[in-house]
Amino acid sequence: MNKAFDPQGLNAQPMGDDDDFNQGGWSGGALTRAFDIHQMVATFRRRLKLFLALALLVFVVVLVFTIQATPLYTATASVMIDNRTSQVVDTQAVLSGLPADAATVDTEVEVLRSRQLAERVVAALELEKDPEFNSALREPGIIGQITGGVGSLFGAAAPDTAQEQLSEIEAQKQRERVVDTVRDRLSIRRVGLTYVMGVGFTSPDPDKAARIANAFAQNYLLEQLQAKFEATRQANAWLNTRLNDLRGEVIQAEAAVEQYRNANNLLSASGATLTEQEISTYNTQLATVRAQQAEDEARLSTARAQMARGSTGEDVGEALGSTVVQQLRARRAEVSGRVADLSSRYGPRHPDMLRAERELADIDTQIQAEIGRIVSNLEARVQVARQRTGSMQGSLAGARGTLAANNNAGVRLNELQRNAEASRTLYQGLLDRFKETTSQEGLEESDARIVSRAIIPNQPSSPNVPLNLALGLVLALGAGLAAVVLAEMLDAGMATGEDVESKLGLPHIGSIPLVSSVADAKDRDVPPADYLLEKPLSAFAEAIRALRTSILFSRVGRNVGLIAVTSTLPGEGKTTTSVCLARSAAQAGQRVVIVDCDLRRRAVNRMFGIEPEAGLLEVLNGTSTLEAALYHDVASGAYVLPLTHTAFTPKDVFSSQAMDTLLARLAESFDLVILDTAPVLAVADTRVLAGKADTVVFLTRWRATPQKAITNSLKLLDKAGAHVAGVALVQVDMKSQARYGYGDAGYYYGAYKSYYTA
Repeated sequence: MNKAFDPQGLNAQPMGDDDDFNQGGWSGGALTRAFDIHQMVATFRRRLKLFLALALLVFVVVLVFTIQATPLYTATASVMIDNRTSQVVDTQAVLSGLPADAATVDTEVEVLRSRQLAERVVAALELEKDPEFNSALREPGIIGQITGGVGSLFGAAAPDTAQEQLSEIEAQKQRERVVDTVRDRLSIRRVGLTYVMGVGFTSPDPDKAARIANAFAQNYLLEQLQAKFEATRQANAWLNTRLNDLRGEVIQAEAAVEQYRNANNLLSASGATLTEQEISTYNTQLATVRAQQAEDEARLSTARAQMARGSTGEDVGEALGSTVVQQLRARRAEVSGRVADLSSRYGPRHPDMLRAERELADIDTQIQAEIGRIVSNLEARVQVARQRTGSMQGSLAGARGTLAANNNAGVRLNELQRNAEASRTLYQGLLDRFKETTSQEGLEESDARIVSRAIIPNQPSSPNVPLNLALGLVLALGAGLAAVVLAEMLDAGMATGEDVESKLGLPHIGSIPLVSSVADAKDRDVPPADYLLEKPLSAFAEAIRALRTSILFSRVGRNVGLIAVTSTLPGEGKTTTSVCLARSAAQAGQRVVIVDCDLRRRAVNRMFGIEPEAGLLEVLNGTSTLEAALYHDVASGAYVLPLTHTAFTPKDVFSSQAMDTLLARLAESFDLVILDTAPVLAVADTRVLAGKADTVVFLTRWRATPQKAITNSLKLLDKAGAHVAGVALVQVDMKSQARYGYGDAGYYYGAYKSYYTA
């Protein structure tokens, strides 16, 4: 083979050898193939009937639907989220108002669409009893009547309990369907970036549309109020229950504090415990007795010091302040004065003098005795002060011990007091909040308000005839274009020579037209092989000659004498093309023989109208000579080696030495040997013969043979070592090709068909 087969056409090379052509022509064509307006126009023209048919069908359907559609009316109420709230009492609401942001408005739009709100509207307006929304209340159609009659005829009676349960379930389903229908008619939209929401409802009845739209708006506001009422009611109930619980906790906590204080003698007055007050008193008294003790000890020490220096004690401070000593001194002074007087008057021995001296001595003795008593009293007072100080210190120490114990017990007391205080604070806070929420009942306001109520519409909102027709036109055009694109995608056949070379990577060696597309009306039923002889200057005959020329020059520098004609599938015109090639070559003066190698069909026999007694297999078996088996076509001068009616054999005759010998003999005797073979995918014999031929002419039916099948066939031929001259398109409708076969020579058929005679 001179070039390996490339199924995808990736390695296909331009047919010319001129570098300028490769750079300037072929490359430019490759760029323009990406977007070729002519190709698009040609494709559209090729599918024009499909486009028009589908577009017209779609447009008619839209038009009929628009004309027969029931007029629908849409009423719209406007609801605005109001971020202004009236403050009747200066308390925080249980359920706060809605914030004024976009997310909140979008959320409220979904609330308006909610199923719960739709159920409220259905219940409020009793829409379950409206046949418009409840299909069960409508008159059944013909199909419904037939279905109901068949069901009642063959249905078995259910038990009463089961029937009741079924009825409840069916009623629930019916309510759900009514709600679904209402929600489908509802339209909620936010008006721009405002806080206003449009609540629209569509119905065949304009009055009903306005009534239901207003019902949705009113029930939306009512639902907001009920939500606040319910939130306040639940808050009050919870607070009341919680207050009752906390009240008991507070009482219990305070009782625990008092019981613990009493049990641990932690009584207090004026903010301090009794023990602390007692210690404070003891400290004061201790300081006092210590000062008194120090004073008494100082007086005693002074008195002793004075007496130790020889004092009679009269100068002791306590003696100086003693009334008895003062009286005794006064008497002594009086007696001393009398002694002095008696001494000067009577002398020391006078009885009065002696009596006065004894009295004076007695007074001195009394003074000394009194001083002694005073000193003894000082000592007693010091002793008493010391005892009092010791007693006071003992009481203080005991009180301090009690205080230490009380302090230890106070840790637990503080804990109990904190618990009691926390319970008391919580109780007081909840009590205040309970009073606030109780005062709020009845003061709740909706977070939205109705800006405008829905009015009864005068004009139907649907169908919008101009819009429907415009959309129908667009849809029709889109459907038509989609059909064209889909048809092109599903069209896996070869339509032009460019398709052959780009998709298969093989040369396009010719296009054989349908006789009916190029002949006059009177000749359209003439078989192609006969039409070739009758009209040698026709477009059909010229196509056959062009194909023969392409075959003969398919292998440069090598004579092409043995040609195998094949295709992918049956019915693609192999035999007709083979016979036409043989007759065309014979008319050109060549010695030509056509060998029928399709053991199963024997189409060559039918083409020439012969039923021979000897044929190809008889020659190979040696039961007949080649000369006896050959049939001479007198009309053209070509020869035919046919097959007899018993030609089929399970033996592989085409791989035999006899077949090789026969082909060599035929090649010596004839200028051109044409092998009419079976389809490649159907019969394996063709691959054997293809490898023996100088070249293979591969035929594919115009716009009919799938590309994948062609690719598989060419792979099989490539594996068999066959040289494929190229691919020829057969049964080409030149009228269609001339209209939309852009990229093929047949596209210009109208410009040059005058050169041919029909």
